[in-house]
Amino acid sequence: MERALRQLAALGQRVWLDDLRRQWLIDGTIVRLIEGDAVTGMTSNPSIFEKAITGQRDYDDAVTRLLRAAVPVPQICEQLVIEDIRAAADLLLPVHRSRGGDDGFVSLEISPHLADDAAASVAEGQRLWTLVDRPNLMIKVPATPSGLGVIRALTAAGINVNVTLLFGVADYRAVAEAYWSGLESRQHHLSGPLGSIRSVASFFVSRIDTLVDARLDAVGTTVATALRGTTAIACAKLAYQEYLRGLKTQRWMQLAALGAQPQRLLWASVSTKDRAYHDLKYVEPLIAPDTIVTMPIETLAAFRDHGRPSVGIDDDLESARAVGSRLAPLGIRLDDLARELLTDGVRRFVASHDRLLAALARYATDSTQGGRTRDHS
Repeated sequence: MERALRQLAALGQRVWLDDLRRQWLIDGTIVRLIEGDAVTGMTSNPSIFEKAITGQRDYDDAVTRLLRAAVPVPQICEQLVIEDIRAAADLLLPVHRSRGGDDGFVSLEISPHLADDAAASVAEGQRLWTLVDRPNLMIKVPATPSGLGVIRALTAAGINVNVTLLFGVADYRAVAEAYWSGLESRQHHLSGPLGSIRSVASFFVSRIDTLVDARLDAVGTTVATALRGTTAIACAKLAYQEYLRGLKTQRWMQLAALGAQPQRLLWASVSTKDRAYHDLKYVEPLIAPDTIVTMPIETLAAFRDHGRPSVGIDDDLESARAVGSRLAPLGIRLDDLARELLTDGVRRFVASHDRLLAALARYATDSTQGGRTRDHS
């Protein structure tokens, strides 16, 4: 039987790896995932890099070399990240070329400290795009109010954008609008081609249920308990319906006629946090054509082992549409939750970024004082 992950590709859903480690780039793990499981992209974020760089010995030699060259700690961090991003992009370049530039991407996040500074984020996105210098790079931009302007500006500049930290349908609609506006600006004001630009909108799934379930548990009624674990999939399904609706609008069809490619939905945060739920709860119901799912290595292994590839995105849409109205009497409003999750997501990335810099600073101090190397326990 064909591998389950390959069957996802046959159903029109692309599989990306939600992780990035230097050892995997070197030891053939990534190549095996590309060749064996049809993995066609990779995503990263500050939390992923914090775990990789501070939790593995793979970076010790590089850190030592850079410290001896008197490179400041922030630049050490950036150089390690850029080296990994370039290596990943190079491994995925054959996929990118074979798909006509439509896949084979690796993503790099703008500093989360800039999430509310549009001008600085645009400048940083352009700098990183030039620094990495790979056609299959995507610059990650959080879906903050300031981020909408960044999406427009980077898209107009011909830069691929991965919009991250999406939790609500209204926010997704605003992100799609920002992408379209960027394409229109590129066409009307810069006379630039549209066909080479790609973008994805990363909808974070399981974190929605984590927050909503906690609120439902606090309510504690039978009605509240019955709604546990229903919100995240419902929101994702409604976002996909919004994606399909957008493709039918006159505005999009005019852009498509000029060569523009759709901003695909990407399902992120699909690992199951609540052990009471099935380990593929946030993967199997969201199998859909023209989408991407990015999975950590453990979820990839689970789907390879017992995943059931079948398109289910359109199942039980009436229940999905009713979730918001069923939560509202309990004091839970989806738009408010989306804003709360976005704020918390940015905060988490800032904390991971700062912990990474602090760990490298400690390592630099230990090295100059002849102390022990980093603690990898």
